[in-house]
Amino acid sequence: MEVREQTELLGKQKISTLLRNLSIPAMIGMFVMTLYNVVDTVFISYGVGMDAVAGTTIAFPLMMIVMAVSAALGMGGASVISRRLGEQRGNEANQIFGNIISMIVIVSIVGLIIAFFGLESILVLFGATPSTLGYAMDYMFPIMLGTFFFSFGFATNNIVRSEGNARFAMMTMVIPAVINIILDPIFIFGLNMGVQGAAIATIISQSIVSLMIFQYYLSGKSSLSVTIEDLSLKWKIVKEVLAIGMPAFVQQAASSIMMIAINTMLIQFGSEFYVGIYGLIQRIIMFTIIPIIGVMQGMMPIIGYNYGAKHFERMRETIWLTFKIVTICTVVITLLLVFIPSPFLRIFTSDPEVIKEGSAAMQILFLTFFVVGVQVVAGGIYQALGKPKQALILSLSRQILILIPLVLILPHFFGVIGVWMAFPISDVLAFTLASALLYRDRDTILVKGKNEDKENPNVVPTVSS
Repeated sequence: MEVREQTELLGKQKISTLLRNLSIPAMIGMFVMTLYNVVDTVFISYGVGMDAVAGTTIAFPLMMIVMAVSAALGMGGASVISRRLGEQRGNEANQIFGNIISMIVIVSIVGLIIAFFGLESILVLFGATPSTLGYAMDYMFPIMLGTFFFSFGFATNNIVRSEGNARFAMMTMVIPAVINIILDPIFIFGLNMGVQGAAIATIISQSIVSLMIFQYYLSGKSSLSVTIEDLSLKWKIVKEVLAIGMPAFVQQAASSIMMIAINTMLIQFGSEFYVGIYGLIQRIIMFTIIPIIGVMQGMMPIIGYNYGAKHFERMRETIWLTFKIVTICTVVITLLLVFIPSPFLRIFTSDPEVIKEGSAAMQILFLTFFVVGVQVVAGGIYQALGKPKQALILSLSRQILILIPLVLILPHFFGVIGVWMAFPISDVLAFTLASALLYRDRDTILVKGKNEDKENPNVVPTVSS
């Protein structure tokens, strides 16, 4: 199969133009998706109350686990597919895509089983209390029923971007978000369905975008195509996709475990009130990572394609430009949220106590946010190069190895404030680890290595194990 022009641009177009063209649509898509999540929270906060916000916050880790599996399939598949396309191995790329679809179907079946047989027990395990369990159940039951649409849209978005079609990838995020924002007030207020209405609106919007993506692949506009034979699972492909996608899974799953730990400690050393506050701050965090994740997602197909095509200088130029952009973004975000946090909380609530406590929490939580970009991008670099070990270490480090232990330990000395203190400390430690790995592999990732032969383009620089 001949690789389409949009994919070939990954190896030819000016890096700054290419990174902009791939990153901005990703940012726009994530912004709109985050916006509908925020709109959900605003409607729930004003229309139902802070107990409902706390309930959806407790339910959110389960949704994040579904997203984690989808991210593993999507980002793992995207990394492998982009390198296969760079190597002009289109048929193998099609097989990989077909296997990803089959794995999504399996995930969806598991989601249905959980919805009917294990949902309440899981939510109680995640920290639901009598005052929040009903809200959490109302929100998550429709979400779990629609696992296929949720997973398919989330996973294929990364794959569409891996072949260089950032504009359509953006549309698959923008369109469902707009539909969700329109449907939210209809279901939450018009039909008086509360938090369940917000969940149903989400599933309807995701089902619509799934139909769009199916049409995209069936119409021949993609560099990829799927046959019945491609859907047959092959262990070699499954193993490669999951190995590369494992860091993305760990990162998302760690976020879920982190939220469970945070909710538990906030209830133990405070009350559901602080869980609600963290729910609001979590929505703000989702906005702050948009430029970082957007640029990283734009960077990854460029790195993967050019590494596969042995265009190593283009790969390194992309990496350095990405670091510059995310550093500027994170410094600006840090200054805004540390010095003027209250206007951002007023988007969600007019309660003076929530604004007061939330502002104090944000000033601590975002104190060292300016170093987050380096650790996130470093993980994306290793993932794009097909180096799961390093990417997994970076994914594990901040949340599993550092943040969660701090969240569980510090409140015993500092109370609720200890939960907020865990964030800046873990950011600094994770940044140190990411910098150490990048420095070790600098001859491959950052500068031209001594073993890279100019005369022989077949010499591939390697990253240390």
